[in-house]
Amino acid sequence: MNRRSVLAAIAALAATPLKAFADEPGLTLGIPKPFSDADVIDRARALAQSPYVPRPEIPQEWRDLSYDQFRHIWFDHRNALFEGTESPLRVDFFPPGLYFPQAVQMSVVEDGEARTIAFDKAVFDTTDEFPDLPRDATLGYSGLRLRAELEEPGIFTEFAVVQGASYFRAIATGQIYGLSARGIAIDTAEPSGEEFPDFTALWIERPAPGYGTVTLHALLDGPSITGAYRFEITPGAPLSMQVRATLFARRDLPHLGVAPLTSMFLFDETMRDRFSDFRPAVHDSDGLMIANGGGEHIWRPLANPRALQLSAFADMGPKGFGLMQRARTFSDFADLEALYHRRPGLWVTPEGDWGRGSVTLVEIPADLEVYDNIVAYWRPAEPFAAGTEQTLSYRLDWGDAPAPGHALAQVLNTRIGARPEGGLIVAIDFAAADGLPDLDTIVPLIRTSAGETSGGLLQRNPDTGGPRLAFTFRPGDATLAEFRVQLRSETDPLSEVWLYRWTA
Repeated sequence: MNRRSVLAAIAALAATPLKAFADEPGLTLGIPKPFSDADVIDRARALAQSPYVPRPEIPQEWRDLSYDQFRHIWFDHRNALFEGTESPLRVDFFPPGLYFPQAVQMSVVEDGEARTIAFDKAVFDTTDEFPDLPRDATLGYSGLRLRAELEEPGIFTEFAVVQGASYFRAIATGQIYGLSARGIAIDTAEPSGEEFPDFTALWIERPAPGYGTVTLHALLDGPSITGAYRFEITPGAPLSMQVRATLFARRDLPHLGVAPLTSMFLFDETMRDRFSDFRPAVHDSDGLMIANGGGEHIWRPLANPRALQLSAFADMGPKGFGLMQRARTFSDFADLEALYHRRPGLWVTPEGDWGRGSVTLVEIPADLEVYDNIVAYWRPAEPFAAGTEQTLSYRLDWGDAPAPGHALAQVLNTRIGARPEGGLIVAIDFAAADGLPDLDTIVPLIRTSAGETSGGLLQRNPDTGGPRLAFTFRPGDATLAEFRVQLRSETDPLSEVWLYRWTA
């Protein structure tokens, strides 16, 4: 980590300030040391062979900063890593404090050598509202932001952030931030509590001029697991991340979440009665999409339940899964500030055979949109045994519609409301798709685990051009029902599979 005592010692030997402007201090780098992918893996392996030791926390005064105070310190872009060079990348750093009580060691890699980036408060700008705080060897940066010339020459626009535990987020060109990803999830929603390992060190490779991919390395450490991560990030539309994770278990891990995604869902047309709000919907993502090993394409609308919900979609050799935002017009949200229609979807493509397991969805009750209450990840069927290691590779695509295309009619929207004469009306809109036959030849498959449903009515939606299926659901005494709906011909599927969990 960035220990001031260590940095002071190496600074006297060979520290070099990167100064792009005479009136700015620039970043200070330590002495170069050989670096390779294997070094991070070796460090993770060595850590796993010893008991977990938490990193020291920064001074209490930094941790006690209020939200308003923390807003009064920010990184000066003129001190960015690679500023004033021909590199296609700029890297900013975030201050410690408030929600980020521990420092992350930062290094830059060039020509096979790594140099530590020293913490220096002078690379930040502050207002008079930011207090004078003590400084000691525990201080360091809390995360980083990546910027590149994406839309206009000479304008470096941000496209990814790594900050907090093992969280990171990204956007395709022209989007704004929404959902996040994590390095790993441990014991999510277990009664014993969830564990949040940290990225404790990050290495940024300097890309060659004109090279569009950024390589980032990360060291993961937590009470139960360590890991070495390599990210190859290519900004654009969509933004693509090639991820390789080598993991080492300190203890048996029966509940491991691979490629975890985190998002927010407050309400939509399925539950407008619970929220008095001028907007028709509020969410970063509206559905979980799965391409399973059996060739099915599944759409599971998200929910904000009254009690914690866990759903497991068993599979063998998954083709992919992700949290999507299919609502893409301003009128879907009517929010001039949050601009939810510009939030990215995120698709996970496994590489190699991930074997048997389940795509797992966790839905947590929430009453405000500030809470990330949705988690989705792959849970392997076999526990990750203590003392063993495994390497997983996958791709993350961030964008408007990052999932691979298919010929089936997509689910566009779901609406649920009460019937005056009793029961509920469920209306599912499907997109227009090439090859859809006349409506009178389509067979709606409607199944429920409890209660009763009508046979369903298919009509053409003049707004979407696709079919709408509406049916009545009478729950009776049931308090929970699992639905499975699909449009079919006599022999073949015509639409995605719509899965939904209704609760009283």
